[in-house]
Amino acid sequence: MELGQVCLKRGEERDIRAGALWIYDNEIDWVDELCAPGGIVDVIDSRRRFVARGYFNPASRITVRILTRDKSKTIDRTFFASRLTAAKAYRETLGFSDAYRVVFGESDGLPGLTVDKFHDCLSFQITTLGMERWKDDIVDILDGLYHPACIYERDDVPVREKEGLAQIKACVRGTVPAALSIREHDAVMAVDLENGQKTGHFLDQQENRGRIRPYVSGADVLDLCCCTGGFSVHAGLYGASSVTAVDASEDALALTRENAERNGVAVETVCANVFDLVKQYSDEGRKFDAVILDPPAFAKSRRALDGAYRGYKELNLRCMKLVRPGGFLFTFSCSQFMTPELFHQMVAEAAADTGLRVRELEQLMQSRDHPALFGAEHALYLKGLVLQVL
Repeated sequence: MELGQVCLKRGEERDIRAGALWIYDNEIDWVDELCAPGGIVDVIDSRRRFVARGYFNPASRITVRILTRDKSKTIDRTFFASRLTAAKAYRETLGFSDAYRVVFGESDGLPGLTVDKFHDCLSFQITTLGMERWKDDIVDILDGLYHPACIYERDDVPVREKEGLAQIKACVRGTVPAALSIREHDAVMAVDLENGQKTGHFLDQQENRGRIRPYVSGADVLDLCCCTGGFSVHAGLYGASSVTAVDASEDALALTRENAERNGVAVETVCANVFDLVKQYSDEGRKFDAVILDPPAFAKSRRALDGAYRGYKELNLRCMKLVRPGGFLFTFSCSQFMTPELFHQMVAEAAADTGLRVRELEQLMQSRDHPALFGAEHALYLKGLVLQVL
């Protein structure tokens, strides 16, 4: 079948050949009449040489998303089956089994697709028109690879509307279990497929939650922006003397309490705005042996970055002041626009402004089931540091 062609402006092919995966509308010279919304197209340079193959959406600023640079590759069901099989093999090689990210978009060669595994259930999200065209095939392939009890569609995100897609939330295969839980390290955690954040549970911190073990034994721990209590529960299991979990959502705290009870640990929950609470605790002179700061993304766009930087800095500065001498701060940012370099700079500036001696012990990132592909800078979105306040 003859494919439509998208011709790049002169010189715009360099980034694509170097590994970039998105083609923006202002990089395109012309498209031919065979280019249909959601369809597969060939990308050519100004001398009509093949550059890449991907899917096309003229309504999106990201007009083409690259699937392959191999001209011999046909984009069909076999292509997607190969990519999904490779993604499964990679995770299993690393030892992931009960719960993990099955597909992480561009990093697995499947832009616009996210799939998570929660015990014997799968949850997926599609955010682009081109990937939506292959949804039925993807569901069939996943069903054959994993034989799950259910496959749940969490396409209830506003970004789909930018691609001309409706928001959807539905069980597309099997039946949603009345109760679903997963095992993370030594913890058993509840998962809400239908109403939980993202695809049901934040798996990107899975490995980092296990890394807190050496730091929290016998410690008074403050877990800020705790969501459903992943860090809190692990701290309790790893011997913390006390754990205080803070979130602005009472629903999240209800799940935190449920998870704490399920694991037999004591966790005090506080429903509060984290900025207000750390200021209050600081004014009261409260101190903790370990503070965990895992806030939501403050920078949703590049334009919001300056304000986000100031917010992150203020929060980190106050958290450092809450740490007892010799104690630890685990600080994170999941804003993709807050690059690792910028995040490190912000934390260093916050440390300098406290007047305290602060040293860096570990650099952290998202769990290895969320690999960050070179050429897809947005894929390395989670940054973290383990600091000691002296």
